Amino acid sequence: MKVVERVRFGGHGQGSLIRYEGSDIWHSAYCVRGKEHRESTRTQDLRLAKRVHRHLLDKVAADRQGLKKFLTPVDRGLHVGEVLDWLAADYRLRGKESPQFNSHLKPIRAHFCDWLVIDLMEESIDAYIEERQEADRASGTINRETQILGQALRLALKRRRIPSMPSIRHLPENNARQGFFERPEFETLVAALPDYLKDFTRFSYLTGWRKGEIISLTWADVDRDGGSIRLRPEASKNGKGRIVVLHGELDALIERRWKARLIERDGKPHVTDLVFHRDGEPVGDFRKAWVTACFEAGLVEPVLDEKDQPVLGEDGKPKLRPSKLFHDLRRTAARNMVRAGVPERVAMEIIGHRTRSMFDRYNIVSEDDLRLAAQKTNLYVDTLPTTRTRVPLPRNGSR
Repeated sequence: MKVVERVRFGGHGQGSLIRYEGSDIWHSAYCVRGKEHRESTRTQDLRLAKRVHRHLLDKVAADRQGLKKFLTPVDRGLHVGEVLDWLAADYRLRGKESPQFNSHLKPIRAHFCDWLVIDLMEESIDAYIEERQEADRASGTINRETQILGQALRLALKRRRIPSMPSIRHLPENNARQGFFERPEFETLVAALPDYLKDFTRFSYLTGWRKGEIISLTWADVDRDGGSIRLRPEASKNGKGRIVVLHGELDALIERRWKARLIERDGKPHVTDLVFHRDGEPVGDFRKAWVTACFEAGLVEPVLDEKDQPVLGEDGKPKLRPSKLFHDLRRTAARNMVRAGVPERVAMEIIGHRTRSMFDRYNIVSEDDLRLAAQKTNLYVDTLPTTRTRVPLPRNGSR
C-alpha cells in the first residue's frame, strides 16, 4: 500500500508514524534487529498513536537489552505448522529423516498445524496428551510425538522467533522392552516376510544394527575382498562409524545381496547402489509387512489395558498385536554375542552401544538362561559332600 503521510518520531532510530492511502488509521513503523516492521495503532488520533508507538519502542528497547524478547507482527503470526516444517527440513539436511520421524510428526501436525505458537500453552499440550491416551496410544508413542513438538519449538527459540516455549510433560515409561528372538521364532518370522525383507532382517539378527543403519548401506561401504562392512559415521545414530567382519552366514548373505543388485527397470538392466532395496528403491516403512508376518508366524500377544486386562474387540474376543518388534533383533544380537563368548567390549563395538549401561539393558536373561543356571547350580551342589567331616579334638595339654 502507498504511504501518503509520514510523521517522524524523536531522533534517529525512533521510527515514525505513517498513514496509508485510503485510510485514516496511523501505523507504527519501527526496526527490530535491523528489519523494519509496521503495525496498526488502531487509532486516527495522532496523539494517541504516538503513545502506542512509544510503548512499542519501550518493548524494542527491552529486547535490545536482553530483558524481554519482543515479538514482531510476523512472529506473533507464526503457526506451529511452520516450525514443524523447519524441523522437517532440518532433519532432511542432517540426513536424520526416517519413517519413524514422519510417523510421529503426522499426528502432531494434524492437531497443532493451524495453532499460533503464541497460543500454545502447557494446558493445550496436556489436552493433546489426554486425547492420545484416550485413543489407546502408549506412553512411549505419545512421548515421541510431543518430543518432536518440543524440538520444533526449541529450533524456533534458537532462531529467535519466539521468546520462550511451554514446558512439555513427559509421561513415565514403565514399558522397557525385554523382547528377543529364540532361533525357531526368528526363522518362522523370516519365512513369512516378503522377499525384500528376508536378508534385511537376517542382517539385523546377525549384527544388531539399527533399521536406519541397514537401510543406508551402499556397496561403497562393503569391502568384499577384505571381508568387511564399514558403517559411515553420518549413517550411525551416535555419529560413530564401525566395522563388521564378513564370515559364515553373514558372508553368504552379502553374496546373495551382490547378486540381487542387478534389477530390471523400464525393460533395461540396472545396477543399484543399495545393498538392501525394494526393486532398486530404498527400503521404506515396512510396519504393515512386519505385522502381517508376525500374525502369520503366530508371534502375537493380547492388547492389555492400564489394569493389565485384555482389551476385547467388537466380536468379544481379545485384541491381538505382534509380540515382536524389529528392534528386538538388536537385543537378540547382543544376547547371542555374549552367549557365544564374544568379549562385551567387542560386542558393544559391533552393535553400536557407547555405554555399558545401555548394553546391559540389551543383554537380556531368558528363561533358558535361568534354566541353564539352575542346571549348573544343581550339578555343582551334587558334587558337595553330604556329611560333615569330623575333626579330632586336640588332647589335653596340646594345642
